[in-house]
Amino acid sequence: MKKKSFGIYLIIIFFFLIIGIRLFFLGAVKNNQYEKLLAQKTDITIQGLSAPRGRIIDTNGKVIVDNKGINTIMYHKIKGISFTEELAIAHDLAKILNVPAGSESDLKKYWLILNDNGKNLITEAEYQLLAERKIKTADLEKLKLERITPEMLNEFSPLDRKIAYIYAAMNKGLTYAKKEILAAASAEECALVSESYLPGVTVEMTWERIYLYDNVMKSILGTVGSIPKEEKDKYLQAGYELTDVVGLSYLEKEYEDYLKGEKALYKVNADNTLTLIKPAQKGHDLVLAIDIDIQKEAEKILQEKILLGKKSYANTEYYRESYALVSDPATGHILAMAGQRLNSDGTFSDVATNNLKASFTIGSAVKGATIAVGYKYHLFEVGKYITDGCVKLNFVPAKCSHKRLGRINDLDALAQSSNYFQFLIAINLTGQKYYPNMELNATAEHFQIYRDMLASFGLGALTEIDLPGEVTGIKGSRIADDLLLNLTIGQYDTYTPLEVIQYINSVASGKRMALSLKKEIRSATKVIAPATIQVLNRVDLDEEYLKRIRLGLNKVLLAGTGKGFVNQALNPVGKTGTSETFIDTDGDGKQDVATITSTFAGYFPFNDPQYSVVVITPNISHHNGSSNTMYYGARRITNALTEYLSTKMAA
Repeated sequence: MKKKSFGIYLIIIFFFLIIGIRLFFLGAVKNNQYEKLLAQKTDITIQGLSAPRGRIIDTNGKVIVDNKGINTIMYHKIKGISFTEELAIAHDLAKILNVPAGSESDLKKYWLILNDNGKNLITEAEYQLLAERKIKTADLEKLKLERITPEMLNEFSPLDRKIAYIYAAMNKGLTYAKKEILAAASAEECALVSESYLPGVTVEMTWERIYLYDNVMKSILGTVGSIPKEEKDKYLQAGYELTDVVGLSYLEKEYEDYLKGEKALYKVNADNTLTLIKPAQKGHDLVLAIDIDIQKEAEKILQEKILLGKKSYANTEYYRESYALVSDPATGHILAMAGQRLNSDGTFSDVATNNLKASFTIGSAVKGATIAVGYKYHLFEVGKYITDGCVKLNFVPAKCSHKRLGRINDLDALAQSSNYFQFLIAINLTGQKYYPNMELNATAEHFQIYRDMLASFGLGALTEIDLPGEVTGIKGSRIADDLLLNLTIGQYDTYTPLEVIQYINSVASGKRMALSLKKEIRSATKVIAPATIQVLNRVDLDEEYLKRIRLGLNKVLLAGTGKGFVNQALNPVGKTGTSETFIDTDGDGKQDVATITSTFAGYFPFNDPQYSVVVITPNISHHNGSSNTMYYGARRITNALTEYLSTKMAA
């Protein structure tokens, strides 16, 4: 018996020992975890409404885009405040602030507040259905809103309608979050609000973008605004709130991660008041390679020369826009990116984004790249003279140069823009020698050889510019003998202006470099992301042949078809082009008029390139005109722009 009693005592002692250990664990160990959980539930933090974005600055330190502080009336709910007290606040604010009337939804909810929550709008039978759980409370609330008639809402005075708007704004979103009542409040409104000492109502500073050069390059700078619905999840996952302002397009969107500021952080106290934990921080500054003075001058020149053509020259009825790009050929940095369109009311629109979104046939401007096929595959004898002429393929009209050029070699072929020379290269590529009425039997491989070489220079390839939405030009899909010849003289595929300037930069340096508008990213004290040069590939041609191409393009502007485009004292290198384009003039979806587009691509000086320039003037003339007059807009624009750049270079 004693042994049995002793065993029972041991069991009892062990039981209490277990309970003691458990109590100690709960008190000493778990208590810390409970305290942490409690802190997470009670130690609430919220962010401020907004923070200033980083500035956008030009290469010389001139601010292009900045922030302007605006006074905003805010409301933050005080703990324990009743809806009648909030209505009183809304009433007082409505007498002070110039706010709009509430929406129909706001007015209906306000009507319910003033009318016993609309109890009389629900029948006894419907209340019985609720009691029987055959319908839900949400169903009754929906019925109430549906039964508030326009006549009921018409009873509201203008003041009531403002109260409805303010009360709705005070109660949007999370209870403890700050609510915006009125942005851009006037000084008088701010003073009256401050003097009223309304509970939870404050005047705070928020921010909006300002543009110090008005509409200069406005489209490229981009816009800011509310988060688009289709991108909501992406931004929420990145820590944004749906009320945040973000970059929506172009540079503002491309560099959002740097430009966005950090909002102030507040602790929500037990009484619902706020304590500042961390002040707002301005975003990083985006320093552009753009020289705003060059940009302004380019836009001014485009406008002047478009107006000149429209006013003084025939056959310009379809001419309404022009494009100009300036780059540093040693880095790929874009110094100016302009596009101007004349509207029917005589004003101009900034269409600079078409430099990366629209493409054009550029005619003979392409020949600096297509002749490279001949050099690479040894399809002609370098320096050998031939007599310029025409090529007549089977069932194809004769194709000739713009005029009979006499005896020419490869340099002269570029300088005088010989189509015949380019045609012979393409014919030789097929493994044949030219004879009248021949068939080339051109294949997709022949087209691809040309396109690979063109892409090596940047034509027909993305330039990798730091802007969203870049496209390449259009590659012709048909394979035919005459189209292969057309490709060699820039009359088949199309290219964007950005592709064209990357091409001429590649001629200058022998490297295809990514184009970039960014110079660097800076904080208040240091460089966050320095300037970079991204080499995408080397041009697929030996340097000795590249030198030959440069010599030929130098002759273009000194004594060839481009004479007069650029001051010869600058010792420029470049190529002009004239191409045929078809446009739809009556909006029926059919291209019904053949127009002429003029292009220039070049750089200077020959031995130490400082600036590269591309100018494209679409639809400068047309074949159905009253005369053969053609306005040489590309030459006038190029001449004026390069003269200005020469003064910058000399300064």
